[in-house]
Amino acid sequence: MASGGTTPGVAAVSVAGLTVVRGTVTAIDAISFDVPQGEVTGLLGPSGCGKSTLMRAIVGVQIVASGDVTVLGAPAGSPGLRSRVGYVTQAPSIYVDLTVRGNLRYFATILGAPDDAVEQVLDDVDLRGEADRLVGQLSGGQRSRVSLASALLGSPDLLVLDEPTVGLDPVLRRDLWALFHRLADAGTTLLVSSHVMDEASRCDRLLLMRDGHLLADGTPAELLARTGSSDIESAFLSLVEGGAA
Repeated sequence: MASGGTTPGVAAVSVAGLTVVRGTVTAIDAISFDVPQGEVTGLLGPSGCGKSTLMRAIVGVQIVASGDVTVLGAPAGSPGLRSRVGYVTQAPSIYVDLTVRGNLRYFATILGAPDDAVEQVLDDVDLRGEADRLVGQLSGGQRSRVSLASALLGSPDLLVLDEPTVGLDPVLRRDLWALFHRLADAGTTLLVSSHVMDEASRCDRLLLMRDGHLLADGTPAELLARTGSSDIESAFLSLVEGGAA
């Protein structure tokens, strides 16, 4: 369950006129949107479209050229948000020379998580059978799940997950999405990125990106109705072609 609480009627994340320039490239071009509280919002788009850069801006580790990013009522990156925001990058941020349980106990100590939290998150991400294995012996998908478990230890109000289902088999993908919705039902807000369009139907709301621009913001049903499409991939292509025209 979310730890710090949220404010009814206030977006968990509010982005206004955000522009990020990396070198000579405008990675994000003046985008604005809100992420509702207690929902699973999917950030979808092809690799290289700016999804990871946007997530970095939301968690406060990305230099921005202009615009404002407000997270849980405070400027992104504020010290008070450190215990309230969980961030899982594409590259697992864990120790390969520790066991799965050893990693989780270490992070639990840092976060001040309760004693039973480690065992709970092992079950949440289906890693109990690997708990005593060294992380360096795990597959890429398993390491990603250890990173996710570490983020869950602090019961964050906001979870920002960058491609959390890459490399997972269909059963684990299904189970993780079910976990995401259980967390949302308990009050946690989730922002989940993916380049796999068939994951769109698993989200409460969608942000579609391409080339640093926000193509659309709405529920899956709204985007299908807006484009007259039968699936999100077709809707995405319709939006791209409409923009090009």
